[in-house]
Formats: sequence, structure tokens, C-alpha cells
Amino acid sequence: MDRAVFYEYIIVLLSVFALTAVLLRLIIPVLKSHKLGQPIKDIGPRWHKSKEGTPVMGGIGFIMATLIVLLIISIVSLIRGTIAELVPLALGLGLAVANGMIGFFDDYCKLLKKQNEGLKAYQKYLLQLVVAAVYLLFMSITGNLSTEFFIPFVKKTLTIDLFMEKLTWVNNEYLIKVFHYAFKIFYYAIALLLITGIVNSVNLTDGIDGLAASVTAVVGGFFSVLAFYISRSNHVAGRSLSLLSSSVIGGTLGFLVYNWNPARVFMGDTGSLYLGGAVVGAAFMLNRPLVILVAGFVYVFEAISVILQVGVFKLSGRKKRLFKMAPFHHHLEKCGWKEVTIVCVFTLLTVGFCVAAWFSI
Repeated sequence: MDRAVFYEYIIVLLSVFALTAVLLRLIIPVLKSHKLGQPIKDIGPRWHKSKEGTPVMGGIGFIMATLIVLLIISIVSLIRGTIAELVPLALGLGLAVANGMIGFFDDYCKLLKKQNEGLKAYQKYLLQLVVAAVYLLFMSITGNLSTEFFIPFVKKTLTIDLFMEKLTWVNNEYLIKVFHYAFKIFYYAIALLLITGIVNSVNLTDGIDGLAASVTAVVGGFFSVLAFYISRSNHVAGRSLSLLSSSVIGGTLGFLVYNWNPARVFMGDTGSLYLGGAVVGAAFMLNRPLVILVAGFVYVFEAISVILQVGVFKLSGRKKRLFKMAPFHHHLEKCGWKEVTIVCVFTLLTVGFCVAAWFSI
């Protein structure tokens, strides 16, 4: 383990945690005074009505804390002449913050309309696609993007060269270029779907007190372990990944001080979309983007439960539902599970999936 990376990691984690807790203590009264409370849908669990009016957009707290702490780290790095090492961190953080800004606008629209609907789904998704495309563009320009897919568990990397080995009959230079371009288009299409998919999956996971923050803290821990492992041979890659993952853990733990059941503040789309961008950015920073599907399987399953629910509902002529309510955590609520129980079970499951993700690579 690179000791310098580890010490910096601890400093960032504790600083973001403390600053998040302090900022939220100041922000929550402001949100309350402006009556920026969460409207609750009538179709939701009836006991959620008691949460109506709880301040939303609390994600601002850990976003601000992260930006302040990492700005200080960047200034110190600039003085030391190591600022170039933080390019992957800047891009990953940019992806997270840009998605957080989309979430902020969505939250603001909801509060302005005094209902639980903000941006239209297609508007939000188009904005997320643009953000993801810009992120991939800059990752490519700066040489931090490898258009190769490492397949978890199989432990093989899908590359254009591997693909071309199977097409021995192709000996035309023009066709070879076409296949190379086609493979790149395939990579970017999958990358765009992966980024927007994970960002929205984290958003769907944020439905009960403490759930998204707890699960994401564990996923951040997974990327932290990988950062320490990588830093032994690649200080630059390990450093950026450790800084991003430590800020995620510090921010989510600081947020849980106020978001644990019964929650005094919700992160809103501001926070959940930011966290989604952060964890998927960490996966791309690792050059193992598909590993987030394993480590973050709880996110993925929550999204799948919504897709299945909508599919069954529409195919049955709007007569049947697969679950009592989607995402799946609401189904468990309606089955009598307590919120704290759901959070603990989902968090422990995430620990298991993160262990599986470790062995998958």
C-alpha cells in the first residue's frame, strides 16, 4: 500500500465527513425556513405521509463538503507540482457534480410545483446522456479511457484485436477500419447506457431513510480497497480513485447522521444522481466499468424491479402487478418490513456483492 495515498485518503474521508455534518446542521434550518419539503405521492406507502415536509436537497451538504475538501487537496497538489495526477479525479468528480446539478434542477422544479414531479423523464435522460457523452469525450482526450471491456468473473478483456482474431477472413484494409470504428461505437453506446443506467439506479434506490447512503458507503469502501491495491504499482491511478472513494464514504456517512431513520433531511435527486455519477465514475477510473454491475447489484436490482413492474402492468392491460410496489424496497415495506431492517439487509447484501466483485476481477 502507498502510505502517502493512505494518509491522504484518511484526511479526505474524515474532513468530508465532519464538514458534511457541520454544513447540514446549517443547511437543514434554511431548507425548512424556505419550506423546501418533500411532497409525498398518494400511491406510496400510507406511513410515508408522515414524512411530508421533510427538507429535501440535502445532497447539497455532501457535494459542497466534497468540493471544498478536494479543492484544498488540489491547491496543495498544485503547489507540490502533482496536480496532473488528479485529472482522472477531476473528470470523475465532474461527472458526479454535473448529474447532481440535473438532480438539483429536478428537485427545484418539484418544490416549485409543490408535487412529486419535476423534469419529465425524457428531459432528465437527455441531459444525463449529454453529461455522459462529454465525460467520455474528455476521458478519451486525456488518455484515461480504454475502449476495452473487462468481463467480470470471466476475467477476460474484450478488445477489437480479440474480435478481429475471429474474423480471419477479413483482409481488406477498408473493412478492418470499418470493424474498428464499429467496435468503438459499440463501446461508447454501452458506456453511455452504463453511466446513465447506474446514475438512475442509484436514484431509484433512494426511497427510504438511509438506504442509498448506506449502500453507497459500502460501494465506496469497495473502490477504496481497490485504490490501495492499485496504488502499490500505479500511484497516479490509485491516488485519484482513493480520493473519489474517500469523499463518497465521508459524504454518505456524514449525511447518515441526519438521514438515518427517522430522517431529518432527504438527499433528493441532487444527492442521489451525484452519488450515481461518483460510483460509475470510479468504475471507469478503474478501467473496469462493468464491475459496478456486480458491486452495485442492489442498485441494478432496484432498477430491474421497476422495469419488471411496468412491463407486467402494461402487458396485462394495466390489471396486474408483479410487486406490491416498486422499487423493490417499497414491496418489502408493504410486506411489513421496517425501514431500518431493509437498510441493514440491503447494506449487508452490498457487502457480499462487493466481495464477489473483488474476486470477479
